[in-house]
Amino acid sequence: SLLSSHLIVDGNLKMTLGMIWTIILRFAIQDISVEETSAKEGLLLWCQRKTAPYRNVNVQNFHISWKDGLALCALIHRHRPDLIDYSKLRKDDPIGNLNTAFEVAEKYLDIPKMLDAEDIVNTPKPDEKAIMTYVSCFYHAFAGAEQVKVTTTNEVRRLGYRRINSKLNLPWIRRTIPWLENRVAEQTMRAMQQKLEDFRDYRRIHKPPRVQEKCQLEINFNTLQTKLRLSNRPAFMPSEGKMVSDIANAWKGLEQVEKGYEEWLLTEIRRLERLDHLAEKFKQKCSLHESWTTGKEHLLSQKDYETASLMEIRALMRKHEAFESDLAAHQDRVEQIAAIAQELNELDYHDAASVNTRCQGICDQWDNLGTLTQKRRDALERVEKLWETIDQLYLEFAKRAAPFNNWMDGAMEDLQDMFIVHSIEEIQSLITAHDQYKATLPEADKERIAIMGIQNEITKIAQTYGIKLVGVNPYTVLSPQDITNKWEAVKQLVPHRDQMLQEEVARQQANERLRRSFAAQANIIGPWIQTKMEEIGHVSVDITGSLEEQMNNLKQYEQNIINYKSNIDKLEGDHQLIQEALVFDNKHTNYTMEHVRVGWEQLLTTIARTINEVENQILTRDAKGISQEQLNEFRASFNHFDRKRNGMMDPDDFRACLISMGYDLGEVEFARIMTLVDPNNTGVVTFQAFIDFMTRETAETDTAEQVMASFKILASDKSYITVEELRRELPPEQAEYCICRMTKYAGPDASPGALDYISFSSALYGESDL
Repeated sequence: SLLSSHLIVDGNLKMTLGMIWTIILRFAIQDISVEETSAKEGLLLWCQRKTAPYRNVNVQNFHISWKDGLALCALIHRHRPDLIDYSKLRKDDPIGNLNTAFEVAEKYLDIPKMLDAEDIVNTPKPDEKAIMTYVSCFYHAFAGAEQVKVTTTNEVRRLGYRRINSKLNLPWIRRTIPWLENRVAEQTMRAMQQKLEDFRDYRRIHKPPRVQEKCQLEINFNTLQTKLRLSNRPAFMPSEGKMVSDIANAWKGLEQVEKGYEEWLLTEIRRLERLDHLAEKFKQKCSLHESWTTGKEHLLSQKDYETASLMEIRALMRKHEAFESDLAAHQDRVEQIAAIAQELNELDYHDAASVNTRCQGICDQWDNLGTLTQKRRDALERVEKLWETIDQLYLEFAKRAAPFNNWMDGAMEDLQDMFIVHSIEEIQSLITAHDQYKATLPEADKERIAIMGIQNEITKIAQTYGIKLVGVNPYTVLSPQDITNKWEAVKQLVPHRDQMLQEEVARQQANERLRRSFAAQANIIGPWIQTKMEEIGHVSVDITGSLEEQMNNLKQYEQNIINYKSNIDKLEGDHQLIQEALVFDNKHTNYTMEHVRVGWEQLLTTIARTINEVENQILTRDAKGISQEQLNEFRASFNHFDRKRNGMMDPDDFRACLISMGYDLGEVEFARIMTLVDPNNTGVVTFQAFIDFMTRETAETDTAEQVMASFKILASDKSYITVEELRRELPPEQAEYCICRMTKYAGPDASPGALDYISFSSALYGESDL
């Protein structure tokens, strides 16, 4: 071992080490040569190449690159993988790695342990010369073994080059280049895709082995030349045409053809792809367009407007305008279809003929649709204008027909009016109004003719221009036939109205005769009754004659009244006729039948009452012994205070009469007297009641026999009187007065409830105080 030699030069350590390094450089490192580099560089290059495949190893120098021990272990593993399990080494265990390398090198490779692991690890920069010296031992150990294989390997490489070269040479290239130079395009994408697939197989399957062989050939050639040069032997020279440059040139030509083929293939595929896309797009747009145009020519050719109304025509026009907008919107699609067809032709589409045929059909149909669209618009506009004229006529018809129809309705209503009249004047007024109405008929007929003329104009337009009038006038429910029918009805009602009015005239004339007949009689009877009433009144108050003379006069009046009854009966008959004729008024007289009846009944009542009063006055006079002069005085006083001259005095008049006679009347006394003269509370005092009061006041008190005689008359000559008889014959207050004070009758002929009026009369005018 050089390092173990004992070399001492004058004890100078530095000088000694320098000499040792010179020796080492001369004998151990100087002969190292790798690809014509210096010894140091050659050793470094050799280390780099040997350790290149190993992870965590990067030899850049002969100091820190070796600190972790992995580079030394890699050199050993590269040449003797059986000595070290490189996969178990760790970068964080440099001492362990260095000691492993030192021990294995010393044990199996006869390389002494020259270095210390801890010194290397702990030194920031290990000694470069020491590392180089130790690593050179590995080079010499492994390079010697490789040198033995150089001669054999070179020979093998020569044979391999010739074999690969002969296999890779022109035969395969000559077969491949014409295939790649064939640029005849297929018509379908599928065929071109097959070409692409073949080319891909060529690139993926057939070419890679050739590329690998070419690479291997170049490696073998370069390696062979390097080995021959390192061995100081002549360079290898292939035969003519088999040089690496020849192969490279041939391969370059192949790749150029290949590149051109690939570009052409991709261009054609893009072209066919574009063509397929355009063809599909063409078909799609054509299908959409043809689907849209289906039935359109039929729709545009139909003449539905011939039977449509104006509103329907306008709706059809709006619909057609919408179609025109839709048609215009589809213009772009037709242009797109034509543009696509043109591009397909320019790109030499294989089925361009069918494309052109279909495109031409669409264009022809499009032109036809445009023509039909314009024709339909013209027709719609023409019919719309005609219908607007008709519509205006319809409106004019409606405006004039409505008031005319209303006039006819009013006329019919008037002509059929159920009139009720009560006089000649009223019916004459109706006849005058009817004559005025008939005078308006000619003018009304002119209006009717004008209205019907409007309808005739509508019909004429429709017939002239072939328009079918469907439906009815939209502005009115009145039809021309309605106007005609109603006009005929009006004309028929006129003579009927004439007849009714004339019949009513005759009826009113008959009624007028009845009125005049009734009035003539009533105007005589009414005053006659009034005269008789006044005459009877004068007789009843006359004081010039005796009561018997008054009675005789009244009897004569009564007989005259009875004899006049036939006149009343005849008037009743005429009144019956008037009622049956429904005559309710009579301007010829103020007397109605009711007035006559009331007057007649009052006349009968007055004569009977007056006769009765005179009879009572005679009875009173005879019973009380009153002279005629006294009665005349009573009558004169009564007549004087009878201000209304109706044969009765009001309470105020009666009070005044009593005061004039010297009565000093208080309210209580006057009230008592009123109960005597007006027991029934009628509010008046009759002449008979006045006489009874005056005779009672002037005469001596009545005798019990007179009272008994009066009660006997009331009791119908019985010895008793009943409660019913008292209440029937006497005023209520007097009846109740007697009932309360009369005792029960006890005689043998008594009946239930009998009262004793004899004992009552005796007690009333006797000594007892009731």
